[in-house]
Amino acid sequence: MRVVQRMGFLAVVFIGLTMAGSAPASARSNQLSGSAVVDFTCPAAPAGYDDFPPLRMSGSLQGCWYTNIDTQHDNGAPSGVYLETGREIFVGTLDGQAGTFATTYRFESKWDPDITGSEVRGRCQHPIAVGSGTGGFAGVSGRVDFKDIVANGSYVYRGHISVS
Repeated sequence: MRVVQRMGFLAVVFIGLTMAGSAPASARSNQLSGSAVVDFTCPAAPAGYDDFPPLRMSGSLQGCWYTNIDTQHDNGAPSGVYLETGREIFVGTLDGQAGTFATTYRFESKWDPDITGSEVRGRCQHPIAVGSGTGGFAGVSGRVDFKDIVANGSYVYRGHISVS
């Protein structure tokens, strides 16, 4: 029985390696991480993407991130919850490949309901819009998540992106 089990195990490993090797050579997959800051030196925003100051992306993504706000809802005091949705476009590079991709996003934040109205925390999710990639991002899919670093007004991001 032991020989049969080993042969079965080897068959499974062989089939798995064969299938893994059949993925398109041009497909690339990346874990993303980095930071972003508001940067008014980014090139002018694409038409319709100037609702928020541009973000300069560093880390895995190099370039500028532009925003178009579609909806916003401020629950106000006492909850201090603010919700927003919209669309965005990234213009830049990943691993030296230049292009653009668009996302939809949902932003949630908590604000101090006192007179200062300071942000306590915030985060957003950005699924990449199907078919939105151009140049080096043609065929892109994935998601990028941001977290607000309230102490210094910056953002950190992480996510996963696949480009075929």
